[in-house]
Amino acid sequence: MHPTALLEAQTELVHRVLRFEHPADRVVADYFREQRALGARDRHVLADGVFALLRKLSLWRHLASSANGGRGEIDRRLALLAWQGNAGVLNAALDEREREWLARCRAFDLAGLPERLRHNLPDWLALPLQARLGDEFWAWVDANDAPAPLDLRVNALKADRAEVLERLRGAGFDAAATPHSPLGIRVAGKPALQKTDVFEQGLVEVQDEGSQLLALALGARRGEMVVDFCAGAGGKTLALGAQMRNTGRLYAFDVSGHRLAALKPRLQRSGLANVHPAQIAHERDDRVKRLAGKIDRVFVDAPCSGSGTLRRNPDLKWRQSEDAVAALAPTQAAILAAAARLVKPGGRLVYATCSVLESEGEAVAKGFDMASGSEFARVPAAEALERSHVVDAGKLASGDDLRLWTHRHATDGFFAALWERR
Repeated sequence: MHPTALLEAQTELVHRVLRFEHPADRVVADYFREQRALGARDRHVLADGVFALLRKLSLWRHLASSANGGRGEIDRRLALLAWQGNAGVLNAALDEREREWLARCRAFDLAGLPERLRHNLPDWLALPLQARLGDEFWAWVDANDAPAPLDLRVNALKADRAEVLERLRGAGFDAAATPHSPLGIRVAGKPALQKTDVFEQGLVEVQDEGSQLLALALGARRGEMVVDFCAGAGGKTLALGAQMRNTGRLYAFDVSGHRLAALKPRLQRSGLANVHPAQIAHERDDRVKRLAGKIDRVFVDAPCSGSGTLRRNPDLKWRQSEDAVAALAPTQAAILAAAARLVKPGGRLVYATCSVLESEGEAVAKGFDMASGSEFARVPAAEALERSHVVDAGKLASGDDLRLWTHRHATDGFFAALWERR
């Protein structure tokens, strides 16, 4: 595409994303469906620019407003600042005034700016993290400013990790075993794996190593009855079904039929036949009540702020508010309480979120401890992970809980608490 046209496309995409009416990845995908003439390289440049902008939005809005102009001109300046393509291509699309302005911005000393323009976080997220992480806060910021790697989970029903690694490397991919998950592979760069044999044959699924560890903590076994209470598109469902070696019965519950529909092709590719997806109206649905006291293991991946996934979804920090996040707490507690009723004596319950906020993790778990009394006993996360052959499991635990941080563990940010019903 001509440089001028490509910059115009970047500006239009920036304008659409910053309405914050829908998730950024959906806005980008919809735009690409409209603009079918865009080549693969141009799509990468545009998408990378959008996500770079969302990571640094406070700073770049400040710089973009440093010159006069209306909303359209500010969006264009934001597109310039976020540009991730060839510098020569961008330069060819600019006039002299824009070149001079961009050069001044790039030479600007950021050290003297207020913290909010350097960490690019809203107060509802920055303040509790600064209080909790202390000197580690800026390391966390830096880790979440970098794009996430591509992690894969090997489908143990069909292959082992060594075999898949050999095939990926033979196909020219830079792939290595993940440090903790015994099923994980990390692939460098942003390769398109969807048309490779290992993907089409169902030997791997895309899944962050941290998400793999959550599923391993449940420790699902052959022949058990298991419930994935908030299954979504089924990433952890597939991991649990493979743990069960395609035996027993695995219920995948979710209130969204659209998300469950996305599970179907993945199920077919995985070879699993023990998974039973079911849309429920809410946590008190009759389909849920009928299973009370009958389930060996229940996994609750509760709806949350998603603040642990900012490497992948940087728009989340701008599309939410302190009130909206606080309003999730009663829902999280209600879902956990409903899921707990399914667990039979001796069974295991796992509550997990992809959040770095204590209010969505440790506080919910503590509230459940108080509400359930002596009916449920904590299971140390390190102990559960060791039984699932996780490497250096003790380094992933915070007390009895599993607490993953991007800057410490190179995963998305996750929390998990485990219980056994007495």
